[in-house]
Amino acid sequence: MKNNTLREVAAGLVSKGKGILAADESEGTCGKRFDKYGIAKTLETRRVWRELLFTTPEIESGLSGVILVDETIRQKAGDGRPFAELLAARGIAPGIKVDQKTEAFVGSPEEEVTKGLEGLRERLFEYAKMGAKFTKWRAVIRIGQGLPTKECIRENTKRMAEYAHVAQEAGLMPIVEPEVLLDGTHNMSRCEEVIRETLTETFSAIREIGARFDCLILKSSMVLPGKDSGEKATAKQIAEATVRALKASVPKEVAGIVFLSGGLTPVQATENLNEIAKIPNKPWPLTFSYSRALQEPVMKAWIGKDENVKAAQDIFRKRVLATAAASEGKWTPKIEL
Repeated sequence: MKNNTLREVAAGLVSKGKGILAADESEGTCGKRFDKYGIAKTLETRRVWRELLFTTPEIESGLSGVILVDETIRQKAGDGRPFAELLAARGIAPGIKVDQKTEAFVGSPEEEVTKGLEGLRERLFEYAKMGAKFTKWRAVIRIGQGLPTKECIRENTKRMAEYAHVAQEAGLMPIVEPEVLLDGTHNMSRCEEVIRETLTETFSAIREIGARFDCLILKSSMVLPGKDSGEKATAKQIAEATVRALKASVPKEVAGIVFLSGGLTPVQATENLNEIAKIPNKPWPLTFSYSRALQEPVMKAWIGKDENVKAAQDIFRKRVLATAAASEGKWTPKIEL
């Protein structure tokens, strides 16, 4: 019965024409974004910001889920409803990020591994009581001179697999996110190689620990040239390389794949997703789990002022619907971003 429920949650999150909002920025990351627009960095402004997003009209047409952080899942909207309850009432599944930052990887100080396994089981049961339906765990993979090391990939994927297994046992559907960073001078071919290697190791670790592929979702980077490489790639080239890497490394049984938008502009993230969706014969549903690509234009319009909420929400609604259209390969430049 538990596996059936997990499969249903996974299927709902990657349902046709919908994707996931990643509203799981840490206090530090959110603070940096607030700094850019002169927004006060307080607990209340973060709550108001998330409420602006979650109460935007029509977003349930394009969002299947929202990933929260510990702070946000404990917060309430102005009407007194917990955010998880508010989202669920709109047909949007609440999720929760459960990793706890990173630590330096022993033997390779330029690399890092994700923390959060200690006390994880207890936290998962608490989040389930709060209404969470799924979880997320992120690992960071850097490309550089001699990087990533096989040892760092192996340690990160081992921890990620353990998380996925514990989450499934707790009745929460896990998203695994081994993010290959855009930072660096590497070319697109090297990025494809690292994504393929990382994902192969990820699913090997998941298989070894006994977690179920059909009850989890992969959150993946797209294949992109390093941002300091000087290499240019079209959305079609990115799409073809990304799907090629996924087909070479992701089991067909996996419930679905969602993409992150790290380092991409809203336009780039939309165009790339649109081209990925057009590629035929993909064995899994593919959609988005975007943070900055959905939020950046909204925050720019809001800048922390109550009188700008309606205008900001209108921008967010358009961003969600445009990205949802792209997830089906139906976005055109005529659709407002």
